[in-house]
Amino acid sequence: MLDSFEILTTSGIVLWSRSYAPVSASVVNGLIKDVFIEEKVLPGASVADDASAARNPLYKKDKYTLKWTSVKDLGLIFVAVYQSLLHLSWIDKLLDNIRTIFVDLYSDQLKKPHTSVVECDFDGYFDQQMRELEDLTDRGTKTLPSAAADDLTPPSSSEAGIDEAPPPIPGLLRAQPRAPPSNTTSADASPLPTPETSRPTTPLAGHLLSAKSGPKGVSRRARKAAINSANVSSGDEESRRKSKQAKIVPKKLRRWDADGLADEDDGVTLDYSGTSGDINGGDGFDGDASSGAIENINPESFGTRTSKGQFVLKDLDSKVHSILQGANARKLQAPTSSGGIVGSSLSAISGLFRNVVGGKVLTKEDLDKPMRGMEEHLLKKNVAREAAVRLCEGVERELVGVKTGSFESVQTTIRTAMESSLRKILTPTTSLDLLRSITTVTSPPSLSLTPPRPYVISIVGVNGVGKSTNLSKLAFFLLQNDFKLLIAACDTFRSGAVEQLRVHARNLKELAKREGRGSVELYEKGYGKDAANIAKDAVAYAAANRFDVVLIDTAGRRHNDARLMSSLEKFAQFANPDKILMVGEALVGSDSVAQARSFNKAFGGARRLDGFIISNIMAI
Repeated sequence: MLDSFEILTTSGIVLWSRSYAPVSASVVNGLIKDVFIEEKVLPGASVADDASAARNPLYKKDKYTLKWTSVKDLGLIFVAVYQSLLHLSWIDKLLDNIRTIFVDLYSDQLKKPHTSVVECDFDGYFDQQMRELEDLTDRGTKTLPSAAADDLTPPSSSEAGIDEAPPPIPGLLRAQPRAPPSNTTSADASPLPTPETSRPTTPLAGHLLSAKSGPKGVSRRARKAAINSANVSSGDEESRRKSKQAKIVPKKLRRWDADGLADEDDGVTLDYSGTSGDINGGDGFDGDASSGAIENINPESFGTRTSKGQFVLKDLDSKVHSILQGANARKLQAPTSSGGIVGSSLSAISGLFRNVVGGKVLTKEDLDKPMRGMEEHLLKKNVAREAAVRLCEGVERELVGVKTGSFESVQTTIRTAMESSLRKILTPTTSLDLLRSITTVTSPPSLSLTPPRPYVISIVGVNGVGKSTNLSKLAFFLLQNDFKLLIAACDTFRSGAVEQLRVHARNLKELAKREGRGSVELYEKGYGKDAANIAKDAVAYAAANRFDVVLIDTAGRRHNDARLMSSLEKFAQFANPDKILMVGEALVGSDSVAQARSFNKAFGGARRLDGFIISNIMAI
């Protein structure tokens, strides 16, 4: 018999408990201290994982045995206490089912920030599980019940395996009168059947049962007369029935006038009992309307139908079984889903730190082996080696010298360290507030000695990644902020490059004119010219005509072609752009890092890339 069951949080708050016998508080406190704080558990125990209770080792205190399981994301611990002399085979199943049901019912309340009160009416669910598992033990059933509604129905009595019709609905049976003792000596005589009220009082010819003539039998003339009279009476009854049906007339619609008189001659019937057609001749009433309303009722809202055709009403047992069945279905689908580095990979990485987290100060020696395993795992997930090394070094710096909390799970510790390391890697060194940077240059403060000038943005990248298209998108964004733009066509090599920008500029100009926001012009000098000189002239033209922003389009070039990349240094000196943005294709992957390094090197030591625009993301 179970002595106590408790659901508590890692912070020590008891959310729900049930006691069948007095148990000292030191028993559960000993479990918390030895298992969760000091981690005095046997090898293979899953303290921080949502493992089944069967995988967690037994904990014995005084005369009691404790079984437990946990939910790391919600910080919950489920503990069952019983006498060590007893062997409860269903205790692991009880813990797993209660954990699943409790999380399904109250996870939304527990996930809310700053939750101080949890409405936990859990008695009925716990009693249902206790009753169900104890009944199975009493019957000696080895297999636990499934959540399917089919198992709630009794098995078929057919031994041949053929499905039979469902049993009739229980009810009162009609009393069968005893047949009077027969005096006939004929062996073939049959007793008269019990008459049914649905039959006519005058029996038809086919319903008469006759016996062979004997010493006391009926004569042939009498039998013939009885048959003739039966035929005549049945015919009269049929005619009377037909005449009665013919006399049925549908009701008339009554209209009451101001004098209180009724008019019944309008030809509209009030008989709505018809099941087909339009009774009123198209006056808007549909005879099937009522049946359609009944068909719209969803039977699943109040019950389910089994495979044998029986309809079972929903109750607490059905709800519990539905929750458990849904949890089992999600478990089966879990291995096929992929959560990326922060999903399933994070669980794999946290397994490397299982023995080094939990109430101790971490040292470099403790993290040496886990960090090597973490780096190998990231490389298997196609993370660039340099990024993997930097990420591991950042995580190591975050963890060395840190004393983790007693109840803090492995994944929580690793996630916090990885988020901090990734944030440092991805934080840009220059400002990404483009609008503020443009306003500072075009409209400097009155106390500043620098004169206003146009803000210059240059777009670079390899062939075919969408430099001209993304430049037009950037121009549209700036037009919405009421800037005056000048687009410089410095791609003098590719055929159609100038015409492409001309079409974009014409469309943007029409849009700006229609919405009354900003303006845009195209600066071009054809093909075959030096791109650096065209860029320099475009910047000078923009300064003379008080343009706010200059967008410079450049020719695409392979990052491993030294001859084409050498012209970028001259371009950077002549145009002197404020921002150099590189357009990279998402499908390239880690090769974009090599492209960015080549472009950085080509601009010389004085300039570097300021940002990236990733294109074709939808193609991934």
